Amino acid sequence: MVSMVDFDLGILYWAGVFIAFFSSFLIFGKQKKKMQDFLLAIWFLIIGIHLVFFVLFRSDGYLQYSYLIGYELLLPFMHGPMLYLYILSVTGVNPDKKAWLFNWLPVLLICLILSPFLILSPQDRIVVYQNNGKGYEVLSNMLKVLMNFSGVLYVSLSLLAVKKYKQKITDQFSNTEKINLNWSYYLITGIAVIWIAVIIKNDILIFSMVVLFILVAAYFGISRVGILNLSHDTERADKKGAGNELVKYYNNSPGGDMMQAIYEKLIKQMTQEKLYKDPDLNLNYVAKLLDVHPNILSKTINSMENKNFYDYINRQRVEEFKRIASLPENQKYTILSLAFESGFNSKTSFNRNFKKYMNCSPREFLKSQNLNLE
Repeated sequence: MVSMVDFDLGILYWAGVFIAFFSSFLIFGKQKKKMQDFLLAIWFLIIGIHLVFFVLFRSDGYLQYSYLIGYELLLPFMHGPMLYLYILSVTGVNPDKKAWLFNWLPVLLICLILSPFLILSPQDRIVVYQNNGKGYEVLSNMLKVLMNFSGVLYVSLSLLAVKKYKQKITDQFSNTEKINLNWSYYLITGIAVIWIAVIIKNDILIFSMVVLFILVAAYFGISRVGILNLSHDTERADKKGAGNELVKYYNNSPGGDMMQAIYEKLIKQMTQEKLYKDPDLNLNYVAKLLDVHPNILSKTINSMENKNFYDYINRQRVEEFKRIASLPENQKYTILSLAFESGFNSKTSFNRNFKKYMNCSPREFLKSQNLNLE
């Protein structure tokens, strides 16, 4: 007899199946789809199929669909690769055929490992299933270890991909507030929590969390603001041309004399034009002004200033704020208005960078200078 709790959970799981499939079809129906859209849609389909297997097998459905027994063991190994490939895509590294093959190779290996069980007749598989894998204990334990390893590996790889992306954006942009990485962190955290439940070995907890995950992931995955794709920006900059030095120096590390010359040109531009006052300033734009390749300019700043582009520009914005805040004619303005005048695009960014370079808040600094700005 089916209990009320089982009945309620059944509705929950079937709702998760519907959301997964419906979200996948919505994404496939989007216009101007990107690689990340295809990956998310495919992943939602896999999650939906996984939930269907669970709903069928938690009751006596495996008796009716005995020919499916064993194939559900492949599905957990698909989520890690899909997470990682999706994170790569939204951070500007569109996976190629080699990446697909390399990350799906473990799934193929699991197929080979499972083959002795999958070649059994459906009736024999039912017997093994009903006896909790008796006779296949070694195979079962091996799959559990590999499943847990897969979860830890792909969560770690995904976090590493986001970390690398954060480094790229600080090498290219002077303001990063509009580049929202929260979606990636939410996704990785959700999968990590589910994998913890897998390690705990509680199926009800696992698949209840999967339904919650698919609900949240579907909402944010379809409606979220896209993460900036650095590769597209770089391609546009390269097509516009970075001068003759692109051809001459692209594959070579710039020498000391060349770096010094570029650095002097950079200082001149910053001093005369105050480029840092542009809140949307980026490396490609500055490189074009100086007629150098962005990679060479980045190396120059790293070498001469021991800073990335983000830190270099925001340090100058802090110095500009200190300068204009001390002018008598500016005492009528607010702290935030002068911060915006210096090139910052938000109060949060201003306060964070000011404290980073000055080891005190803007108000503490102004007070030490006997300046009374609101």
